[in-house]
Amino acid sequence: MIVRRRVFLKTASAALLPLSPDAWAAAAEGGPRRLIVILLRGAVDGHFALHPALAGLLPLWENRELAFVHAAGSPDPTRSHFDAQLYLENGTPGQGITRDGWMNRLLVALPGPRGATDAISVGPTLPRILTGKAPVAALPLGPGGIRKLPIDQPEVGAAFDRLYSSDDELGRSYREGRAARAQLIAALAAERQIADNGAPPPTGFPGQAARLAALIRRQSGIRLVALGLGGWDTHVNQGNHTGQLAQHLRPLGEGLAALARGAGEAWRDTVVVVLSEFGRTVRENGNSGTDHGHGNVIWLLGGAINGGRIYSDWPGLAPAQLYQRRDLAVTTDFRSVLAAILERHMRLDDLQVDAALPGAPAVSPELAEMIRA
Repeated sequence: MIVRRRVFLKTASAALLPLSPDAWAAAAEGGPRRLIVILLRGAVDGHFALHPALAGLLPLWENRELAFVHAAGSPDPTRSHFDAQLYLENGTPGQGITRDGWMNRLLVALPGPRGATDAISVGPTLPRILTGKAPVAALPLGPGGIRKLPIDQPEVGAAFDRLYSSDDELGRSYREGRAARAQLIAALAAERQIADNGAPPPTGFPGQAARLAALIRRQSGIRLVALGLGGWDTHVNQGNHTGQLAQHLRPLGEGLAALARGAGEAWRDTVVVVLSEFGRTVRENGNSGTDHGHGNVIWLLGGAINGGRIYSDWPGLAPAQLYQRRDLAVTTDFRSVLAAILERHMRLDDLQVDAALPGAPAVSPELAEMIRA
């Protein structure tokens, strides 16, 4: 059974807040609602049980703060990493001409005042998912993430300030970017002094996640975060309990657990979405790996998640049920999962959701249950 978003929201629990211009402020009394998107680039193998390398996530499952949506993915059949990642980030499968990312459109659609650190891209470059009209702060969170840049030198910074002192769009974007960097560096430096106690910072995703958690805890205005993790294209020696997949899943699980622990009270108002451009073949190839597939699994974590369960319209794995007789079929469009989060968690109305995810399928009652009312 599928219902339109507007109908569902009108008949849902009375705990939902009215979708008025003041709804954001009312919803955020305990802190702003935030969304973190983690892109696993390379097409991760969507497993059917909690992998032993992800043992650190078991407490989140038991605490009902971890859920999965299986047989999910893009309606576009491409097996190209470039195209599939583009569609995942621009939010319009099959349409490569969409120039902005759906998270940037979401930032524009969010009600309430704008701040310099509303949206953060974790990494040295801005991914397509956050590209668009709204300014976004980009900040590496690795060991050298807060290393000074030339623009941080007073004389260089002053020169750029004069160059971009005009009140046009370029000048305003420059000043917002400078303000965002200053705020984030100050928050990171303060947290490092307290937590590191002189020790060198951790490396890899667990270290990034710990730093991100510190930012979220200290900077309450952060609403959107996006980051990417590579290395999931396991054509060779994928392995099971050991091998390429396990070696990548372990730090991913440790990082997600660190994010949950480190975010503190902010975790209850957070949703983390982990997704990849497509899945992998059901059968192993001749190199002890798997090839590009179709359907996959989406991970959902956070204090706002109604977890401890799998949400799925499961198609089955019999040969006749496989997509092109080789892959898990897609029965849930990834955009409907995102739309449910935007409606129920971010408290957006139909027009706002459509602005971020044009043409997204309607949200089913089951997917609406993913978010705690």
